[in-house]
Amino acid sequence: MQSVIIKKQIGQTLQDILDLKNYSKIGVLVDTNSENLCLPKIINTIPEFEVLRVEAGEKFKTLETCQMIWEQLTNMNFDRHSVLIVLGGGVLGDMGGFCASTYKRGIDFILVPTTLLSQVDASVGGKLGVDFMGFKNHIGLFREPTATLISSDFLSTLPVRELRSGYAEVIKHSLIADQGKWNSLNKKGLDEQNWEDLIDFSFQFKSGIAETDPYEGGVRKILNFGHTIGHAVESCCLTTDTPLFHGEAIAVGMVAESHVSYQKGMLKQDDLNEIASYIKDIFGKEEQLPETDSILQWVIQDKKNKGNRILMALLDGVGRAVWDIEVNENEIRNSLDYYRSL
Repeated sequence: MQSVIIKKQIGQTLQDILDLKNYSKIGVLVDTNSENLCLPKIINTIPEFEVLRVEAGEKFKTLETCQMIWEQLTNMNFDRHSVLIVLGGGVLGDMGGFCASTYKRGIDFILVPTTLLSQVDASVGGKLGVDFMGFKNHIGLFREPTATLISSDFLSTLPVRELRSGYAEVIKHSLIADQGKWNSLNKKGLDEQNWEDLIDFSFQFKSGIAETDPYEGGVRKILNFGHTIGHAVESCCLTTDTPLFHGEAIAVGMVAESHVSYQKGMLKQDDLNEIASYIKDIFGKEEQLPETDSILQWVIQDKKNKGNRILMALLDGVGRAVWDIEVNENEIRNSLDYYRSL
């Protein structure tokens, strides 16, 4: 089991882990954002290390970027007794962990997630991978890091849009598992939230689910609520001039899939309206939503589908979710019409 530390300052903890393991070589993988904003916060606590650099952004979450990382590891003579510290958000964590797990059949890696999204979601559960042919996380594997070190101190480096994107996953966790937390969240705006509390809530919830079902064979599938339609919307926008952040697309997906839950008689009208109203208050409404037919083409390719059946995790009331619910195209069309009507 990986070591998970959640505290304000993580520098000493990181140094202790590195001293204990006595690695032959230490690398820190950064992107253009995390090198400038986050590396200075921990640079004095790491022994001699090499910096590996990639560009920031989802569009660089590709096998081509992985090749650049593997080349840097090779050129710097990293062996199987080395460690890669991945300092960045969810994109870098997924990709850096994937590269470490496949380099020389696997070297240790330590995740230091620096965005809210990565702290409450992407760094939890051992899912690693990259996008391929436009499909989100199409190539990947499951492998836990040696350690995950989470510090709310990094949130001060984030623009509001990035913080809001991560908040989508906190909303999701409350909707699928904790009605009391949802009732607390939806009475507060983004700037009124207690981030330390929410990081702990989301991390503990998701890590518990992932430990129970590490390879997503059952209950872990509830974490996909909002992600079937959300990933499709995100994929549609990925190559446009105005790509959406992950959480922004998942916000669309949660509203739409709440409406699918309503159509199936699983969610009350009042609860649907409350969910849609709060998400719209926080995220606004995505006015440049792709055409429904385009979204459907991506939905049909979703990893959760089985054969020709579109399968979703849906709400069974607020605070409870069920998985592998078959959904038809007409229900998806209706849900997107509902979102557009808000």
